[in-house]
Amino acid sequence: MEKLKLIATGGIFDYIHIGHIKLLSTAFESGDHVIIGLTSDDFVKRFKYVSNIKNNYLKRLFNLKKNISLNFKHVNYTIIQLEDEFGPVIHSSEIEGIVVSEETLLKARQINEIRVSNHLSPLRVIIVEIAKSADGQPISSTRIRNGEIDEKGIILRKR
Repeated sequence: MEKLKLIATGGIFDYIHIGHIKLLSTAFESGDHVIIGLTSDDFVKRFKYVSNIKNNYLKRLFNLKKNISLNFKHVNYTIIQLEDEFGPVIHSSEIEGIVVSEETLLKARQINEIRVSNHLSPLRVIIVEIAKSADGQPISSTRIRNGEIDEKGIILRKR
């Protein structure tokens, strides 16, 4: 697959785990430059019915940058603060693709519908398979917060 000039991806990135690394890796492999949308604290509170996010925006931003520098070399990216579920992807004609997990594929389809109604080309949607822990269940920040698994998906205690 040919590399696109500008790709977008995003998330809360509360506890960065191997699923996030997989998502970012795919984004960096797919685009010359990656826009990473990082949800604001206000948006997280509006978007999550029960917000159990442990890290505020500045801490999540710091951790995201640190993880990128530890796991990737020579990548071009910009982190933007997301105040809503779409960010710049519904308005920007420069963004050519979006990297999503299987669980956010429907959101990407919704984004493309909005883009078409805004007379923009649909984005190339690149889907990353959800990372699974040793018990076959999805790795998530919630499970890490609950002490069930670690960031690599290793089981710490049974559900």
